[in-house]
Amino acid sequence: MYADYTQDEYAALLVDQEWELRQHKKIKNLIARAGFKLNASIRDIDYTAQRGLDKNYLERILTLDFIKQRQNIIITGSTGVGKSYLAQAIGNHACTMLHKTVYFNTSKLMELFRTARLDGTYLKLIKKIKRSTLLILDDFGLAPFDSASRQTMMDLVEDRHDQSSTIIASQKPVNKWHDLIGEGTIADAILDRIVNSAH
Repeated sequence: MYADYTQDEYAALLVDQEWELRQHKKIKNLIARAGFKLNASIRDIDYTAQRGLDKNYLERILTLDFIKQRQNIIITGSTGVGKSYLAQAIGNHACTMLHKTVYFNTSKLMELFRTARLDGTYLKLIKKIKRSTLLILDDFGLAPFDSASRQTMMDLVEDRHDQSSTIIASQKPVNKWHDLIGEGTIADAILDRIVNSAH
């Protein structure tokens, strides 16, 4: 099979195969560490009319320029329209492009931070999440924020603002988020950092 290859061509082929193997392993690890709930793929996104998805617009999102520009994405809609699937499909695609991604249900993440406050690992957890290029917060606003959750959300968005990207999926429209977060000044600051640089 390789009889027609020169020694240099054969060596180059081996190097290419090794590089591809390493890339594949790296992508697999990134997807595993992201913590996705679904094996969502951009190839399986449903563009039928009733879903109201603009295919051209979404294809622009899938270039991942929003990550290079350190911008955010907000996905809203009622239960069952596929917000979580879409968010995770974009996240999965980001992993294949070697972007470090983490996925969390928002309430569970706030619970994780509550525990981290108690055992002294709060700042360590903030730093760990900060290292990800893309943070996905699913089911945002299902439960109202208490003062600890508000402060955590503020710390997260403050650390990531103009540094990295966040995707937020929520059943609640953005104009309801201020009341959900509560505490006017903090809500203003959080929304300013999320919404103003969002698709």
